[in-house]
Amino acid sequence: MEQTGKEATREASEQVSNEFKTLVDAQDLDSLKQLQHLILGRLQDGNAVLSHFNEFSENCFAEVAGDFSRHTRLLRSMKSDLEYIFQKLRSMKSRILATYPDAFSDDSKQEVLDQRPDLEMPR
Repeated sequence: MEQTGKEATREASEQVSNEFKTLVDAQDLDSLKQLQHLILGRLQDGNAVLSHFNEFSENCFAEVAGDFSRHTRLLRSMKSDLEYIFQKLRSMKSRILATYPDAFSDDSKQEVLDQRPDLEMPR
């Protein structure tokens, strides 16, 4: 029974395939196949270019990764040093103002907004 079912399926598939072949022109199929091969070639070329670029980028990054990490540590250290310095300056200024209220002009008593540029925002 299974054999007859498989044979019936095979015959039906062949019949559908033959009917489909009569609906589509062979020249159109050949042109589609040719276009698909052209697209495949372009995609393979693109993949090869991207693979070479990725290898090149990986090698370049390997060369500068040490410098990046060293400079990052240096910048973090500088940032913490500057934060400590500004904290000490604010503390000294508040002690001076407590001792000598007229030591600074009235403008300096107002809180100064941070006017540094945001380096993460594009110009």
